[in-house]
Amino acid sequence: DKSTFDCSNVGPNTVILTVTDTHYNSTTCTATVTVIDAVAPVAVCQDVTVQLDNTGNGSTTAAAVDNGSSDACGVASLVLSQTAFVCGEVGSNTVSLTVTDVNGNSSTCTSTVTVEDNVAPVAVCQNVTVQLDNTGNGSTSASAVDNGSSDACGVASTVLSQTSFVCSEVGANAEVLTVTDVNGNTSTCSTTVTVEDNVAPVAVCQDVTVQLDNTGNGSTSASAVNNGSSDACGVASTVLSQTAFVCSEVG
Repeated sequence: DKSTFDCSNVGPNTVILTVTDTHYNSTTCTATVTVIDAVAPVAVCQDVTVQLDNTGNGSTTAAAVDNGSSDACGVASLVLSQTAFVCGEVGSNTVSLTVTDVNGNSSTCTSTVTVEDNVAPVAVCQNVTVQLDNTGNGSTSASAVDNGSSDACGVASTVLSQTSFVCSEVGANAEVLTVTDVNGNTSTCSTTVTVEDNVAPVAVCQDVTVQLDNTGNGSTSASAVNNGSSDACGVASTVLSQTAFVCSEVG
């Protein structure tokens, strides 16, 4: 009573066979027709890209990788071999999609999951003070300015816009710290480098002789007593404690 079967008939089916002779006498018998679906589904994949978040985590789904997988009797499930990704997997990752139909047949296809880290690091600066030495030079470093810059995937480098300072830069200097993570993302923060000169000048004196005039007065100057006093950042003034002399100071 039935000779054709489809997906809805998978499993045992009871059928009736009617046998008729040439004189139209007939009899029947029953039989079990077991329908088997042994055809695997067609698995079709597509490549996908995963963006890591600011915690260094990212994910995709089997549905995102599936590109129209099908089966005549219906697809029951899609399972991806890996859905979660971290910093160590930035780049190309090969994954497998397993497609299973309603009758337990399965097939697979492969996809490339490209993991990207496009999140800039967090740049955190602190202000620093630089002391000039007796040559008029001073310096600081990116690590001194850095105040805990971070990135989920790791900081590769910190670079300060200026590290060496001289006399002409005494005072406040606005600088920039550039923080680069291991995947090439960068961010910046601003800092103030205060340059100080706390090195006293070198005072060098020489003895001088003052001749009193016919009024009993004589004088000298700071420049006459100065014998090459110096400072790396420059001498601003020389002042002598006494420049005018009288008779009572002969000697």
